[in-house]
Amino acid sequence: MSTPASDAGTLEGTLFVVAAPSGAGKSTLVNALLEREPAISLSVSHTTRPPRPGEEYGRHYYFVERVEFEREIAEGIFLEHAEVHGNLYGTSRTTVAELLCQGKDVLLEIDWQGARQIRKSKPDCVSVFILPPSRIELERRLRGRASDSAEVIERRLHNSREEIAHAHEFDYIIVNDRFEDALGDLQSIVRAVRQRSALQWRRHETLIAELLA
Repeated sequence: MSTPASDAGTLEGTLFVVAAPSGAGKSTLVNALLEREPAISLSVSHTTRPPRPGEEYGRHYYFVERVEFEREIAEGIFLEHAEVHGNLYGTSRTTVAELLCQGKDVLLEIDWQGARQIRKSKPDCVSVFILPPSRIELERRLRGRASDSAEVIERRLHNSREEIAHAHEFDYIIVNDRFEDALGDLQSIVRAVRQRSALQWRRHETLIAELLA
């Protein structure tokens, strides 16, 4: 649960973690959620993956060379990092800490390996795993993107089995069949977390004291 920030009278924000196999629609859901819930800050990950058409440095990812990424690992820059489909991904420790201390909710769009690391260091995070409605649909979505080679698609399909096997480790599971339903489920989780009694008790401490007087 959220805790008071150490250098201010505000409460620390909540850390949300969203993971999924490639092709489940995670990025589309996250982007739509951020439009509905603009108070959530998306932590932009570092990656050694080359940018896809339309992706921008600093907006979608911080694209870096593997040598630089490995140097940053050695320097302890990352809150979590993992190798996924042959590419390295990582989340800046400082960026997340600063946003949370400002009382902002933060969302990480990462894989199950990174989520496992986050749960160890931030056990009060809220984790969500996105599932595709079927294996056939997962393959259809991956091939429909037309941004990856056949070899990459086959690797992603193969790796998806291991990724999905870890879904039970997450707090919530959402099946992304009908997009609007899945988006509504994701938004409901965010709103329910914000209404947790421990958080609301501290947020409305003055009001509660008045009501109890």
